[in-house]
Amino acid sequence: MADHQRLIVGLSGASGIVYGIRMLEAVRDLGIESDLIMTDMAGKMIGIETAWNEDDVIRLASRCHDSFDFTSPLASGGYNSLGMVVIPCSMKTIAGIATGFADNLLLRAADCTLKERRPLVLVPRETPLNTIQLRNMYHLSQAGVTILPAAPGFYHRPEKIDDLVDHIVGKALDIFGIEHHLYRRWNG
Repeated sequence: MADHQRLIVGLSGASGIVYGIRMLEAVRDLGIESDLIMTDMAGKMIGIETAWNEDDVIRLASRCHDSFDFTSPLASGGYNSLGMVVIPCSMKTIAGIATGFADNLLLRAADCTLKERRPLVLVPRETPLNTIQLRNMYHLSQAGVTILPAAPGFYHRPEKIDDLVDHIVGKALDIFGIEHHLYRRWNG
């Protein structure tokens, strides 16, 4: 393992781009390097759903990789990282990962993460789900992928939307064993 921690963060074109933005803020604040891959549709969702602009989101990451640059180190299983999170994760991205159809860097990095047996966390924000989507997620789960739907809990008594977003981001960080204080844990 490298002497520093780094996490690959993929932003795809699903609704819920605020989850990805918050993930980038959280890992930055925790001193963890982030390698960002953002699809074209994710860039559009930033403008549609938030007051952020794409350049400011990119600046949250340690490094940003063009989603069509297959010469990026992220296109190799030899790139050392804690793993990868795709947040939010579109159903198109889930389908691509489930079938090994790696026609962009986000899908290729996910493929490499899987083949190297590193944690891969996908945060879908779609509802309701059809049989094809459920089948793709089932196959990914069987391959060791963590499917973490953007379905926040309420036991921590959220008071604002940020509390709900932090709960999902915190749950994703938990999968990588990253310590944080984004939400109050259940004490029974």
